[in-house]
Amino acid sequence: MPEGNGLVSIGSHSSVEETVRRLQAAFAAKGLQVFAVVDHSGEAEKVGLKMRPTKVVIFGSPKAGTPLMVAAPTLAIDLPLKVLIAEDAEGKVSVTYNSPEYLQHRHGVPAELMKNLAGAGTVIAKAVE
Repeated sequence: MPEGNGLVSIGSHSSVEETVRRLQAAFAAKGLQVFAVVDHSGEAEKVGLKMRPTKVVIFGSPKAGTPLMVAAPTLAIDLPLKVLIAEDAEGKVSVTYNSPEYLQHRHGVPAELMKNLAGAGTVIAKAVE
C-alpha cells in the first residue's frame, strides 16, 4: 500500500478561480474532457453558509478510463478523476488528487494499464507551476 492516505497535494501560486481555469485549459490541451466543476463554496454560500473557496474539477478520458474499469470494475467509483482546488485560512491555494499508486493498490489495476492514469499528475503539476 502506498504511504499515507493516497493523496498528492501541491501548492498553486494562483487563486482558486485562476487555478481551475489553468487546469481546464491544460486538460483540454491534452485531449481530456472536463465533465464537471463542483463549486462547494459557492453552493455553501447559496444556503447561507461560509466556506473558503473550494472547487472540484472532474475530468478524464473515456478512451483511457474504459479499459481500466473493464480490468478493475471497482475503479469506476474513483473515475472520472477528480482534483480538489482549495484555499486555506492563510489564503494559500492547494491542488489535491489521488495518487495513481493508491488507485492501483485500492482497485487492483493491472500494472500494464497504469500508464492510463499516470499522466494526470504531470498535467496537473504543469498547470499550477
